[in-house]
Order: sequence, then structure tokens, then C-alpha cells
Amino acid sequence: MVTCAFCGEVVESDEAPISWTSAVEQGHVKHFCGRCSREHLRAMEAKLDSEWW
Repeated sequence: MVTCAFCGEVVESDEAPISWTSAVEQGHVKHFCGRCSREHLRAMEAKLDSEWW
């Protein structure tokens, strides 16, 4: 099961869908759904931690 670290959307799979993104923040892997990834693309490109979004 994979959960979006921002909105909480859940996918019943061991791997995130191809439209999702992932990031390593403070040593932990976080996954973000396609919708959250699109909404926060600029912050991701700037390498801001998700707590700043």
C-alpha cells in the first residue's frame, strides 16, 4: 500500500503508480500522487521539503 504524503490518497499496490513522484526527506522516502505532484511541481523543482508547500 502506497500513501500520498501530502493528501493521503492510497493505492493498493506495493509500488507507486508511474504518475506519482517520490522524494527523500530527512532520510525517509515520501510519495506524492499525480495531483499533488502537479500542484507542487515548482516547490519540488526547488527541492523544498514538503512541509514548506
